[in-house]
Amino acid sequence: MKKLSYIAAAFLISGMLSAQKLDLNAMPKPGPTPTINIAKPKTFTLPNGLQVLVVENNKLPRVSATLSIDRPPIYEGAIAGVNSIMADQLGKGTKTISKDDFNKKIDFLGASLNFSEKGAFANSLSKYFPQVLNLMADAIINPNFNAKELQDDKERTLESMKADEKNAKSIAARVNNSLIYGKNTARGEFETEESIKKISLEDVENAYKKHYAPDNAYLVIVGDVKFNDVKSLITKAFSSWKKSNTKYASLEPVSNVANTEINVVDVPTAVQSIVNVGNVNSLKMTDANYFPAMIANFILGGGAEARLFMNLREKNGFTYGAYSDMNATKYSSEFSADASVRNEVTDKSVKEFMTEINGISKVKPEELANAKAKMKGEFIMALERPENIARFSLNQKVNSLPADFYNNYLKSIDKVTEADVAKAVSATIFPKQSRIFVAGKASDISEGLEKLGYPVKYFDKYANPVEKPAVKQVDANVNINTVVDKYIAAIGGKDNVAKFNSLSYDANAKIQGMELNFKNVQAKGGKIFVDVSMMGNSMQKIVFDGTKGYMVAQGQKMDLPADMASKFAKNTEIFPELNFAKSTDYKLVGSEKVNGEDVYVIKSNDATYYYSMKTGLKVGEIQKQKMGTQEMEIPTFYSDYKDVNGVKLPYVMKQTMMGQELEMKVNSYNVNQAKEEDFK
Repeated sequence: MKKLSYIAAAFLISGMLSAQKLDLNAMPKPGPTPTINIAKPKTFTLPNGLQVLVVENNKLPRVSATLSIDRPPIYEGAIAGVNSIMADQLGKGTKTISKDDFNKKIDFLGASLNFSEKGAFANSLSKYFPQVLNLMADAIINPNFNAKELQDDKERTLESMKADEKNAKSIAARVNNSLIYGKNTARGEFETEESIKKISLEDVENAYKKHYAPDNAYLVIVGDVKFNDVKSLITKAFSSWKKSNTKYASLEPVSNVANTEINVVDVPTAVQSIVNVGNVNSLKMTDANYFPAMIANFILGGGAEARLFMNLREKNGFTYGAYSDMNATKYSSEFSADASVRNEVTDKSVKEFMTEINGISKVKPEELANAKAKMKGEFIMALERPENIARFSLNQKVNSLPADFYNNYLKSIDKVTEADVAKAVSATIFPKQSRIFVAGKASDISEGLEKLGYPVKYFDKYANPVEKPAVKQVDANVNINTVVDKYIAAIGGKDNVAKFNSLSYDANAKIQGMELNFKNVQAKGGKIFVDVSMMGNSMQKIVFDGTKGYMVAQGQKMDLPADMASKFAKNTEIFPELNFAKSTDYKLVGSEKVNGEDVYVIKSNDATYYYSMKTGLKVGEIQKQKMGTQEMEIPTFYSDYKDVNGVKLPYVMKQTMMGQELEMKVNSYNVNQAKEEDFK
C-alpha cells in the first residue's frame, strides 16, 4: 500500500504556496524613542492577604479577572501531580451549587472560567461580571472535592500520559528538566502513572488547604468596571477565603555541568530530534545585565531574522525554526536554544548551535540597532492592551522591580551598548558548561553525536541512565527475503496478494477538533489518487497516472515535484514489499524495538520499514519527502489488521505530520474497483 506520506506532502506544499504570497520588506528605520507614561492600576489588599489590582478600561463592555498565586515550586514526591489534580477539581461544582448547575450558569452568562494550580481566569460581559466573579469566588473558597470526580480526573490524566509516552517533545521536556534540576526536586520531578494512582481525596484536600490560598496571591481586574464598585464586590466575595500560613522551604540548589556534555534520551519512533542547548544562571529582572541579556538573546534566537534561524533553517535547511530563550523569573533563571531537526542532520545541527552560541558575545552595530527597534516596537504595541498594563504592575510587585522600571523600559533598551551585551553574555550563557540535550532515535544519531568531541550520556524516558541503544544484528538465517516472505504469508499469502490489481479506501481522522475525510485509490503501475476533504470541500488532491501527475492545494493546481513523481513511478506494486526483490536499494539492517515490539528493520535510500518479529505484520514505516530545500521524514504506524478479500489490511493508521499526530480510521476497503479515469 502507498502510504500517508503523500497526504502530508500535500499539506506541506499547500503551506509553501501560501508562503510564496508573502511580501517580506526590509525593516523600516526606527524613529525617536517616545516618552512612556504608564498609568498605575488602583490597588487594595484584603485582610487575608489577597492583593487586588484594578485597571479601568471602558472601551469594550467586557471584564477579565486573573488570579495569580505567587508561590515557589513544590516537591510532591510520591504523589507528584497532586496539585494539578486538585486544580482540575475546582469549578466542578461547590458546596453550594452542583456541577451541572454551575456549568449551566457559566454557559448562560456567556462567560469563560478556568482554574490551574497557580490561579484562575474569568472573562465575561461587564453586566454579568458580578455574577461571574461570585461563581469564581465560590469555586475557589468552597470547592466540592469528591471521590468520583477525583477518580475521573485521575483516569483522564493517565490517558493523557499514555498518549504522551511516544511524544518526543513531551519526553524531552520532562527528561531535560529532570536532568537540569534533579528528578527528586521541586523543579525537576514529574508525575508518573504510579504517583497519579496514589493520590487520595485526603491528599487533594491537603494540597488545597496548604497551597491554594490568598497568602501572596494577586487578583487582577481589567475592563469595564468602576474601582469602588469592584472593590465592594471583591471584598464581599473573597473575604472568607482563609490564609494557609504555609512556610515554603528554600529551593534546592542547582548548578551547571562542569564541562559541556551531550545527554541523549532514546525515542525509537522519532523521525526528528529535539535539540536543546542550555544552562542555568542567576539573572533577575532587577540586574544591570537584564536588558543586555534580553537583547543578546533576541539577536541569537528571537525570531526569523535571528542568527539561529538564519543558520539552521535558511542556510542549512535543517529545521523549520530554531530559537532561543532567556528566562529570568523569580524562581528560576535559564538560557536555552532549541529546534526540531531531521535525524540525519542532528550532529550537524548541534555543531551549528554551538558555533552560534559561542559567537553571540560579539554583535554587529546593525544587529544591535535592529534588535533595539524591534523590542521597543513590541513593548509599545503591548501598551495598547490594558491587560498588559496590569501584567506589568503584577511583575513589578512579584519581582520587586523599581517603581519606574516600565516607565524607563525604552530608555533602558536605548542605553545598551555592544560592550554591555558582551558582559551580559559572559554572565548568562556558558558554552563550556552547557547541557546539550537530544531526544531522538539514538540508533540513528548516536554515531554522529559521539564524533563531536563532547562526552555523550544516555537516558531513558524517565531520566534514568542507560547503556547506549543500538540496532541489533539479526540471526544469520534471517535476510530480507525471509522477512518479506513472512510478511506476505502473514497478510494472506502470495496467491491472494497477487489478485490485487487496485485498492482503495475511505477513512476519517480528526486534527485540532476538525474532521478530515480521506479517499485513497491506487493501482499497479504506480497509479495513485488521494483526496483530503473537510465538510465536503476538497482541501488537497494528488493524482498520478503512472507517468505524470498533478496536485491541487488551496485551489491552485501544480505539476507534481519531479522527485515525488519519480518515487510514485518506481513503486509499481500495491504492496511495496513486492518491489524489494527487484532492487538492490533495500537492505535488512537489523532489529530494534518499535512501540515496545521487537521488529526487523529494512531500509532504502528514502524509506524505513518495520516488521514484527513475532507476527510478521508490518507495524510501521518512515518515508522521506523533499519539499524545495526542506526534507522531512513522515512516520506511519499500522494496527487493527482485518481480512479484506483474503488479505489482512490495517484499519488504523497513525501518522505524525508537522508536529500533529493524525489517527486515520478506515471505514471500508474496495479491491479491484479502480478505473483509468480515477487517475486523470
